[in-house]
Amino acid sequence: MLGYLGFDGFTSTFQDKLFRGYDMEIQNQIFYTTVCSCILSFTGLILQGHLLPSIDFVYRHNDCFFDIVLLSTVATASQFFISYTIRTFGALVFAAIMTTRQLVSILLSCLWFAHPLSWEQWIGAAIVFGSLYAKNLLKSASP
Repeated sequence: MLGYLGFDGFTSTFQDKLFRGYDMEIQNQIFYTTVCSCILSFTGLILQGHLLPSIDFVYRHNDCFFDIVLLSTVATASQFFISYTIRTFGALVFAAIMTTRQLVSILLSCLWFAHPLSWEQWIGAAIVFGSLYAKNLLKSASP
């Protein structure tokens, strides 16, 4: 979990640094990021011996191919929105948007799927999201 949080925090700030430091198009950054991701994923599949079983699975269950294409298309489109947001507004605004997305995801999960939250989880969510929005509210209210 610490690795995920560290890399997640690093990625958007590093993208922001690249956009500010170099005259770079969004498409170029997405392309090279995707190439690196493909190489890492392909290498991981080979080293763990999962490449051929994965191909065999899709071959045997070819109805999942549409879902794979749909998920890939949506992920690609979202990457363009993410990169545009970071390039235009910066990594901090993007982090606030993603935190809001997490809040909406939690609320929808509770409402749609009837996943209950304990009172400790509600307090934790209130502290995290409340402090984020209070900081932004106070920052925008100050002259």
